[in-house]
Amino acid sequence: MRPPFRFPEDLITLQRAWQQTYAELAQAPAGAGTTALRRRLITLSGDLCTHPYWATPAASRDGGVELRRVARTHTSAPAEGEAAA
Repeated sequence: MRPPFRFPEDLITLQRAWQQTYAELAQAPAGAGTTALRRRLITLSGDLCTHPYWATPAASRDGGVELRRVARTHTSAPAEGEAAA
């Protein structure tokens, strides 16, 4: 059995940003000027694909599905001075 994936916090944050941007783009009405969202999604996609985590021997491209699941359910500790959700 394969051990569970352990993703770095910055990779999870990138995936969460990608998912949020994708959701915003999906909800945008037609003709709403979505260029900025599309460009952000492209940039985030590139950042995700080229993240140093994927170059480590323990990393597996099979982990992409697990990363998306973790990003959906991941809650990080609130920043100092920030209230918990």
